[in-house]
Parts: sequence; C-alpha cells; structure tokens
Amino acid sequence: MKYCGFMYWIRYYDDLPRTYTREVVLSKKKKAISMALMFLNDFKAVIPEMFCVTSILGLLVYGVVYSTSSSYGYPILSRNVTWLSILTLVITALLVANHSYQDAAIFQNTLIVDHFTQFVKVVVLLSAAAALLVSLDYLRLQQINSFEYGILISLATLGMILLVSSYDLISMYLAIELQSLCLYVLAALKRNSEFSTEAGLKYFILGAFSSGILLFGSSLVYGFTGMTNFEDLAKLFTASNSIESIQTAGALIGLLLIAVGLLFKVYAVPFHVWVPDVYEGSPTIVTTYFAITPSLSVLAVFLRLFLSTFYDFLDYWQQILVFCSIASMIVATFAALSQKKIKRLLAYSAIGHSGYMLIGFASGTPDGVQAILLYSVIYIMMTLGMFTFLLATRDLFKSEQIKYLSDMNVLFRTNPVLALSVALILFSLAGIPPLAGFIGKLYVFFAAIKVSMYFIVLVGVITSVIGTVYYLRLIQIMYFDKAKTLVTYQPIDKIKSIVLAVTCFFLVFFIFYPSPLMIMTHKAALYLCL
Repeated sequence: MKYCGFMYWIRYYDDLPRTYTREVVLSKKKKAISMALMFLNDFKAVIPEMFCVTSILGLLVYGVVYSTSSSYGYPILSRNVTWLSILTLVITALLVANHSYQDAAIFQNTLIVDHFTQFVKVVVLLSAAAALLVSLDYLRLQQINSFEYGILISLATLGMILLVSSYDLISMYLAIELQSLCLYVLAALKRNSEFSTEAGLKYFILGAFSSGILLFGSSLVYGFTGMTNFEDLAKLFTASNSIESIQTAGALIGLLLIAVGLLFKVYAVPFHVWVPDVYEGSPTIVTTYFAITPSLSVLAVFLRLFLSTFYDFLDYWQQILVFCSIASMIVATFAALSQKKIKRLLAYSAIGHSGYMLIGFASGTPDGVQAILLYSVIYIMMTLGMFTFLLATRDLFKSEQIKYLSDMNVLFRTNPVLALSVALILFSLAGIPPLAGFIGKLYVFFAAIKVSMYFIVLVGVITSVIGTVYYLRLIQIMYFDKAKTLVTYQPIDKIKSIVLAVTCFFLVFFIFYPSPLMIMTHKAALYLCL
C-alpha cells in the first residue's frame, strides 16, 4: 500500500503533456522516488511502534475469535492474552533499546526519536510489563475473565510511547487521548463493583475536563502563532524580541492552559482531587498500573515541551511549577497522616512524590532533568514493590487483599521475610539513607540548590521528614501492634516473590553501583536540553 501512492504519481508524470522536456519529467520522477524513500525511512524509525500495533491487533482478533467459539467451548483467555501482552511489551522494549535510529525527526516533525525518548520508552514498556506480570493471580482470584485487560494495558502503553515521541501539539494531544481512553475503561474494569464504576466515571469526567483545557491551550498557541510543531515554536519565540507583543502574550496564555492540563495528568496539587478516589475504587491491578506508568510518559512530554519549546518563558512557568511542587508536598504529607486505607495512603504518597519531581523540573537545567529521570525509575521500583506486596498478601480464609493499615498488624508474626521486604520499601519511600529513595531525593535537591532555589529545597526537606511518620507508622503496625484478630496469610506465588526480590535488591544495593543508571539518565537529559 505504501508504494501504490508513489507509483501513481510516477505514472502521472509519464502522462504529463508533451510540452514537458524529458529532463523535467525525469527530475519529477526522481523527486517522487525520493519522497518514497523518505517516508520509508520514517517507517523504519517507528518499527517498535508498528510491531506493538500489529501485535495488539492480532491479540484482539485472537481473543474475539476464540472466546466466542462454541467449537472450543468458549475458553477463558484472560491469562493467555495477558502473557502474550507481556511478551509483546518486552519485545517492543528490546526493539526500542536496540534501534539503529538515535536522532531523527520523522513524519514531517510530528514525532522524534532520540536518546531521551529511547530511555523513557524502555522504562515505560518494562514497567507496564511488570504491572501485567503481578496481575495474573489477581485475575484468577477475582474471576475477571475479560481478555481485554491485557489488550487495554498494551494500547495505553502504546499511547504512552507515542506521547514520549511527540514533537507536535497535535500528535501530543492524540497520544494523550489514546492513553486516556484506555485508562478510563481500565478504572471501571470490575463491572460488578460500584466502587470501580465510580472510579471510572470520576476519572473520565476529570480526565476529559483536563484534556479539554489542554486542547484549548493548544488551539490558542496555534491561533496566535500559526504553528503546532515544537521546533518551529521554539524558533519563533527565540526570535521574538518583545514579550509584550500580542502574538507572544496570546501564546503565553495558551502555555498556561497547557501546563494546567498536563499538571492534571501528573497528580500535582491543586489538580489532584481525583487521585485518591480513583486509586481506591479501581481494581488493585489497575491501581498498580496507574501508579507506576502513566505519569512518567506525561512528564517526559511535559519536559520536552517546556524546556525545548517554551524555555524563553521560564520566568512564567517556573513560578507555576514551584507553587505546584510546594503545594503537592505539603498537602500530600499532611493528608496522608490521617489516612486509614492503604491505597488512599499510597495515592497521597504519589502526589507527594510528584511534588519532589517538580522540584527538578522547576530548576530548568539538565541536572534537574537527570534528577527527574533518576527519581522516576527509583519511584517506579518502590511503587512496584509496594503494590506487589498488596496483591500478594491475602487472607487464607477470605481471600481478600489488605485494605486498611490495621490489617498489617500480624504480618511480622506470619511472614517475617515479607515484613522485612515491605519495611525496606517503606524506608526507601521515606528517603532513609542509604537506600535508593534517599539518592533520588538528594539529586533533586542538588539540582534546585545549583540554581539557588533554597526555599523549595527547605520545604522539601521538612515535608520529607514529616512524611516519614506515616511510612514508619506502617512499620510500627507490622512489628509492634498487638493482633486483635487471628489472620493467616496465603503463601506468595513465585512470580510476585521474584518481583519483590528484584525491587528490594535494587533499592538496597543501588548505592554501591549507580553508574549505569546515572550514565543513561545523564545522556538522556543532555539530548533533551541541548
């Protein structure tokens, strides 16, 4: 199909009027062939995405055909499709990591491929595969027989990797919508639960509202500049001599609306009100995916748009990010102190950690970008370990996961190794040295100190110290509280044991050999900021 269009034009040039000389016709043929080769190279640059799309469509056909087949006895394919989705995401990550295209703007500058996108894509794909991996047992126990779960996760992840590569306001919005539409359905995956339905509805309404704000801001930028490409906008604003011009002032209003729309997606205060309800109401496997994957992709395009395109407006958007960062740290810290449900506690913890990431963003330097990427990877590992624990810990008789903080009061007596693993994860979330969480916060604070942002660092240190209270309270409940009722937990399956072991190993021993991750994040940050 790709060549048919170009062959049509070549035949068209054969039928040109005789007034054209042979040289003119040949030159036009060469131009058509060069266009064909140009787009051929563009398609080569998106081979990982094309493989992911093809695999998802194949899985969808496989699920629809076989799950409705009477000759096969209407088989339940949720586990099969989930395993195949994991394989798809892992192979896509390998294709991205070993791709020969390292620096290219493709499809008329709507997408970009560089070391920054490569690093973020690999992290997003592997974290999504890990979220699917720890959800296998939950699907069986909760009798969620919908094979669409793995496909929706894969489609949402496809939207995320396209969002990371976005180099145009239009492609950015379309990728966000592809991601968001899948997440709305995932939040309401448990159809027989009113809490899941409520979470999906809240997520849909507020997500659609934030997308509308984002689209309105993008339309203002286009209306006042006539451009949507990130690079073209950067050249225009760099060449603009006065910030007082109507064109630049209108684009600035659009910039503020775009910032609001993206801050909704990264859980920043005051755009955070939906997060605790969605975390609590969604099935735990969906909450796991929400916690470890989507915010990184949005943060990546947020960084590219503001540090590459709108860097000349640093004095304006830096104030917004500083305010949202301080508000996120303070609100999340004090709100988490009063929580009794563990998923709501982790929701406020996510809001607080987004505030720490915004510290590095507000610095507007390559060191800040490196600190954000480093912090994101460490946070993904900590959150993956925590939610793996939630999915693994079930009452032997009721087969229910932990819901309240008080449900953990017998964990040390029934499973001391698991209690120790959870304690290490909680210490890392609190930022206790020498664990990996402490290193992530340290680099974020150093990036802000280098640009003399001392007040935000002071707030970050104070809220980090206060935040240790609700993490240490969980450890105190596990180790020292007396059991009110006798609870016996089921043994942890092999997959979750391996995931917990890997996360704990990373958090404990990262300080002894941080060089590989440091080098990769530094390289990605330089490619973004240069």
